[in-house]
Amino acid sequence: MKIVLINPPHTAIGSRIPDDHLPPLGLLSVAGPLIDDGHDLSLIDAEFGPMTIAEIIDRITANGPDLVLIGHSGSTSAHPTARAIAEAVKRSDPAIRVVYGGVFPTYHWREVLAETEAFDIVVRGEGEETMRRLAGALAANRPLDAIAGIAYRDGRGEVRATQPAQAIADLAAYRIGWELIDHASYSYWGGKRAVVMQFSRGCPHLCNYCGQRGFWTRWRHRSPELFAREIARLYHEQGVELINLADENPTSSRKAWLAFLEAMIAENVPVQIVGSTRADDIVRDADILHLYRKAGVVRWLLGMENTDEATLALIKKGGAKTTDREAIRLLRQHDILSMATWVVGFEEEKLSDLWRGFRQLLSYDPDQIQALYVTPHRWTPFFRIARDRQVIETDIRKWDYKHQVLKMRYLNPFVLIACVKLIEVAVQARPKALVRILFHRDREQRHSMRWYTQMGRRVWFHEVLEFLFRRRHLKNGPTLENFWGAPQDDEEESMLRPQRHIKSLDAAE
Repeated sequence: MKIVLINPPHTAIGSRIPDDHLPPLGLLSVAGPLIDDGHDLSLIDAEFGPMTIAEIIDRITANGPDLVLIGHSGSTSAHPTARAIAEAVKRSDPAIRVVYGGVFPTYHWREVLAETEAFDIVVRGEGEETMRRLAGALAANRPLDAIAGIAYRDGRGEVRATQPAQAIADLAAYRIGWELIDHASYSYWGGKRAVVMQFSRGCPHLCNYCGQRGFWTRWRHRSPELFAREIARLYHEQGVELINLADENPTSSRKAWLAFLEAMIAENVPVQIVGSTRADDIVRDADILHLYRKAGVVRWLLGMENTDEATLALIKKGGAKTTDREAIRLLRQHDILSMATWVVGFEEEKLSDLWRGFRQLLSYDPDQIQALYVTPHRWTPFFRIARDRQVIETDIRKWDYKHQVLKMRYLNPFVLIACVKLIEVAVQARPKALVRILFHRDREQRHSMRWYTQMGRRVWFHEVLEFLFRRRHLKNGPTLENFWGAPQDDEEESMLRPQRHIKSLDAAE
């Protein structure tokens, strides 16, 4: 079959403001197995430009595909654009089948297929094996009801869903279709040639607001040695300088992560690694952090989410303020940058709560801060907790963590954004932070910090101007449940557990 993969142009601030773009890992992960099965694939990465829908359709028409596959990593806020593309595809050629995948359609497949006939099939959960089977069935004109992990409209126009697919047990069985991209077009961290990769999938922790934990069903990791070898190959053959890990928690297993660090050191390639992990894993690994840095790790985003113990308990974060502070200290000791995420809106904060949070952030002394707004997902347990709160933003393109979407009882939107923006400035522009940006002993880290500061400044002004001139919040909006529908945390796990037990799944190793 002739298949076109589409990465929609994302409206989120993080996609539009930076000059850098990263390749769409999800689509490339699905592409590899399809290419190996003999299908003819091409990729339209509409983030560049960004491309208009008319330009996307022209590219699709030029390819003349049998199948169009649409997916985006920011799938909730990208959904309106994905839908517009799908509807334009159908208008241009109704015979083209449109397949839709990602986290949002995995859980909202009922609504997705009910709101428009432009999407023919939704892939639920991991796409590598499901898409192989789906493409094979479509090419041979076989029935779809035997393919696990999809939802579709049958010949009578009725929406049907098959049983969930099983999560992939052996991640090494599926390769990434790197040949679909020009590596020279993708960069990060201030112009460094970069790719997105995954060492692991899933997370063993119980944070109740996380929209990714249930999607991956269970924590699994790749072969540490093979993963390091692939990174080295990308460096030698494509000049890749930086790896952005898309894992939720790559360090869950100390044993597996240590094996990866040692394999990277053995490969001896000057590749930098950035990603996200937990503060308690950093403290756990205090004795091997020198290996983190030697292997190329230069920055960790630490998902601290909040600085209030009661809030951390509410969202079942499982962390502690003392651990968060110690993790940042340890990272700095080993010349690894720390970025602390701080989320407002989990509870009905007052000004005094924000002041206390600000003081706590100062005591943490992170190198960078990313201030976010709580953005509940219907398939998470936190959605049930917040179901009666009012929605003030009904444009789901703004449900990207960088916009306030839920009403606060004590703080109106103007006061909240003013506090958040002032806190960002105060944390990033404090004397300690400025000294590090200007005089950090590591030249590469100085470059990284200056690049992030430059991007942060551009985003900061964009957010303020957008709030003042382009946003209109509802004063009496619908409840969260009325807006999205009933909680579906009973469906949180999108796939069945892997059949084959893998020893490395034990995060306590």
